[in-house]
Amino acid sequence: MKILIIEDDKSIAELEMDYLSANGFECELANDGESGLKKALDNDYDLVIIDVMLPRRDGFSVCGELRKVKDVPVIFLSARSEDIDKIRGLGLGADDYIAKPFSPSEMVARVKTHISRYKTLRSGSDAVKPEIIEIRGLKVDKGSRRVFSDGKEVIMTVKEYDLLLFLLENPNIVFNKEVLFDRVWGLEAFGDASTVTVHIQRIRDKIEKNSENKYIETVWGAGYRFRA
Repeated sequence: MKILIIEDDKSIAELEMDYLSANGFECELANDGESGLKKALDNDYDLVIIDVMLPRRDGFSVCGELRKVKDVPVIFLSARSEDIDKIRGLGLGADDYIAKPFSPSEMVARVKTHISRYKTLRSGSDAVKPEIIEIRGLKVDKGSRRVFSDGKEVIMTVKEYDLLLFLLENPNIVFNKEVLFDRVWGLEAFGDASTVTVHIQRIRDKIEKNSENKYIETVWGAGYRFRA
């Protein structure tokens, strides 16, 4: 599998390449936004890692231009950890945003997760998914739309169930409120993304209140993810 790293800091780029190469990935490097975008457009990669602060063209611009042409997974890696930067990056179509300093092992894990999800969507998006999903004491029966926590059934509204199922079927991936609202409520729905926060809290109260397990994690400034 082939990964493009767009990073102008040589030491960080070498760290990324070392860890990814050790895990079987083939890596290519671009040290500025302009050449990075050209590489990304001219070649096929399984994933692209982009720094936000780049010479010649910033990472947001690179991602925006790339998204007009390709749907390859994109991860932002940046020292800029402000909420607005994370929201902007995810809003441009990035799949994840990792703040520096970062754990190289976590970076590799996220890379693997996004590549696996992307390939599944591309090659098997119409494949039959399991009707019953079970993880750490949580059980969701898709056929009957019933949810059980530690063996006890919990009653959910239609949107609570839909939101939980979406997160459950896309584990370990951070989604911001706007994306979750679009995916679960639909682009034509009335209301706004703030309802996502309310529904997340209701779901937590129902499946985590009397359980030792914590399923839905808040990633401050970025969104929410289901911890598999």
